[in-house]
Amino acid sequence: MRAIWTGSIAFGLVNVPVKAYGATEDHDIDLHQVHDKDGGRIRYERRCEVCGKKIAYKDLDKAYEDGERTIVLTDEDMDALPAEKSREIEVVQFVPASQVDPLMLEKSYYLQADSKSPKAYELLRRTLENTEKLAVVRFALRQKTRLGILRVRSKVMVLQAVMWADELRDAEQVAPEKSPRISEQELKMSAALVDQYSTDFTPEEFQDDYQLQLQALIEAKIEQGEELDTEATFGSEERSSDSGEVIDLMEALKRSIEGRKSKAGSKAAKSKEPPARKAPAKKSAAKKPAAARKPAKKKATAKEASSSPHKKKASGSGKKSA
Repeated sequence: MRAIWTGSIAFGLVNVPVKAYGATEDHDIDLHQVHDKDGGRIRYERRCEVCGKKIAYKDLDKAYEDGERTIVLTDEDMDALPAEKSREIEVVQFVPASQVDPLMLEKSYYLQADSKSPKAYELLRRTLENTEKLAVVRFALRQKTRLGILRVRSKVMVLQAVMWADELRDAEQVAPEKSPRISEQELKMSAALVDQYSTDFTPEEFQDDYQLQLQALIEAKIEQGEELDTEATFGSEERSSDSGEVIDLMEALKRSIEGRKSKAGSKAAKSKEPPARKAPAKKSAAKKPAAARKPAKKKATAKEASSSPHKKKASGSGKKSA
């Protein structure tokens, strides 16, 4: 991984030099646009509306329009902002994790100790781990002043950007004017369905079906070209067995619970089948070697009984060779 930012964490008078790395990556397949007639690549050009010339990226400035005029802001103007010059992650608060709304969380960065003596880094990491709190921080990145939190993942500190309070829209704007009445029985049935779906979160069990299907489409297109039969590649589309009728809420909950139970039962039956088949094979295999060894022991005792002097010689030669 390549560091995208270097600076330090200011924890009171303690200074912790760090490097920041992107903690996530996009797994989507890269696609670009082409002309449907001849397959020519479509490219976007930065062209000036006044002179009509194509403009290089280095010759671009930013601008703000107030409705009447355009205020141009050069790179020198932007670099002059005090917050932009800051290379510090300032710890301002320590708060319980439950107080940070997940809706506010944005991109995450791994922080690596950037010092020959990483003691200060380890001290802050273990303090966060032991207190089970998050550090609220302020920092500047890519021409923006940001709010963030520091937390621990494994043996590394993670910096996670947080939206500003005024960037979060009020949920009341989309809340219903009047809440419908829910009966106690409906709540119990719904809770029972939740209980059947409840388990530990294992993100590794989930996959991006769209990207897998897109990869399969690309590979099929490479093999078959324009003669590609998508129905043969992906199968025909499954149609819902429902007739489209409106089902009573209680009835829908009952059907869901029954369907979940039948699925769980079939899974349990399948998981029990393989051991039941293997068990008899193990027993028969264990009996055969025992039966084969018994006759061999009887023959050895018969030889020993018929010639005891040979037995002594054999045992003596055995010791010598050992």
